[in-house]
Amino acid sequence: MSILVYISGEHAGAKASHEAVTYAKKLGSDVVVVASGNSSDLADLGTYGASKVLVDANVSDADSRQITALVAKAVEATGADTIIFSHDLISKAVAPRLSVRLKAGLVSGAVALPEGDKIKVNVFSGKAFGYVTVKTAKKIIALLPNSISPEATGSACPVENFDAGTGNAAVKVVDKKIPEGEVPLPEAEVVVSAGRGLKGPENWGMVEELAKLLGAATACSRPVADIGWRPHHEHVGQTGLAIRPNLYIAIGISGAIQHLAGVNGSKTIVVINTDPEAPFFKAADYGVVGDAFEVVPKLIEAVKKFKG
Repeated sequence: MSILVYISGEHAGAKASHEAVTYAKKLGSDVVVVASGNSSDLADLGTYGASKVLVDANVSDADSRQITALVAKAVEATGADTIIFSHDLISKAVAPRLSVRLKAGLVSGAVALPEGDKIKVNVFSGKAFGYVTVKTAKKIIALLPNSISPEATGSACPVENFDAGTGNAAVKVVDKKIPEGEVPLPEAEVVVSAGRGLKGPENWGMVEELAKLLGAATACSRPVADIGWRPHHEHVGQTGLAIRPNLYIAIGISGAIQHLAGVNGSKTIVVINTDPEAPFFKAADYGVVGDAFEVVPKLIEAVKKFKG
C-alpha cells in the first residue's frame, strides 16, 4: 500500500505530525510525506517512518487551494492510494476539496487504526464512536491528535524539492503571532483550564502556578476569553480549540455542552467546582466539590510535596 502524508512545514516538528507519520507507517511500508513551506525538521520525519519528504516551499500554509493542488500532484507522482492528514484547521479546509478532486472517500476524525475495512471515528462532538467503511479506490483519513503515540523507529530521510506548479498564493499573511515560552495547547499532555469561577484575571496566578508545576498548558472557557481575562488562543471548546490531552483539569467551569465538545476527548478529566450539580461532573473521571480558592492552593502544595 502506497501512503502519502501531508505535513505543514511549519508544524513538521509537532507531535501531531509525528503521530500522522507513525499512523501511516503502521498502515503500510512505503510512506512519503508531502510538505508545504519549509522547515529544518522535515528530515526528522524519517525517524517516524517516512521514506522521503517532497517539499514545495512556494506553497503557503494559509492557502487551502494551493495545498489541495500540491497534495493532488503528489498523489499523481507517487501513485498513493491512501492520504493521511492530522485532523486540524488545515485538513478541515483541504481534505474535503481533495476528496472531491480525487473522488476519494474521506474519513474525518479517525481515532484508531482500521479494523479490517472499518475505521473508528468520533461522532456527535466526541459523545460516541462510529465506524466508517470506505469503498472508493483512494481514501483520505484525517487522524485526531493524541489518538496514537508517535514511535521513533527509523532515521532521518531525504528531503526533495517538489514543484507542484500551483501558482501564486491567493492568501497573503500580513502578520503572525506565535505564543512564546508556552506549551502549545494542541501538543500538551496536561492542560489546566479555568472559567468564570475564578472571579477575575487577578486570580489566575494559582492556575499558572499549578500548570507550571505539572508541565502543563493553560486554557480557559469562552466567556473568560470574550471578556478579556485570558487571550483567545487559550479558549477551548466548540468554537475554540479542540484538544485531547492525557489529563484535563477544569477549575470553576460549569461544563456547558459547547465547552465539553472541545475537551471530552481528554483521557482523564478532573473537575473542581462549588456546584455539585455542574454538568461537567457527569463527564468527569474525578470531581472535587469545593471552592477553587481553597482546593487549588492545597493541590499546589500537594504537588510540591510529591515532587520535593
